[in-house]
Amino acid sequence: MSIQVSSPAFHEGDTIPQQYTADGKNVSPPLSWSSGPEGTKTFALICEDPDAPRGTWTHWVLFNLPAATHELHEGMSHTGEQSSGARQGKNDFGKTGYGGPSPPPGAPHRYFFKVYALDTALDLPAGATRAQLLAALKGHVLSEGHLMGHYGR
Repeated sequence: MSIQVSSPAFHEGDTIPQQYTADGKNVSPPLSWSSGPEGTKTFALICEDPDAPRGTWTHWVLFNLPAATHELHEGMSHTGEQSSGARQGKNDFGKTGYGGPSPPPGAPHRYFFKVYALDTALDLPAGATRAQLLAALKGHVLSEGHLMGHYGR
């Protein structure tokens, strides 16, 4: 069972609107996703750019979203500890929370918003990196899905 990820701001394969990029307001886009399978305890999200010149660039790390959560509103706070119990990690800009697309001039890059349904809450602190999250996910992913958008200058 795959998780269906969508956004009212852009569709699969479309250009990400400028307000969700470092060239605009640099706020996180609104996202929603389908329910996870039975046994889902939390969700995790990673936004990454596999087309970055130095390898995959992480734009957002978010985990321990309660199983009842199926959407994120535009402009999520950069606070590491969220009131819902969710935690945000550190992106490759060295900051906590969302950091919008900011590719070098040239061909547009792809940005994947990946959502994972997990069978547990993760024992990771706010500020955890993508690598730490990926290691903690091992053996706990029940289902996953993604939304991909493009952005270029």
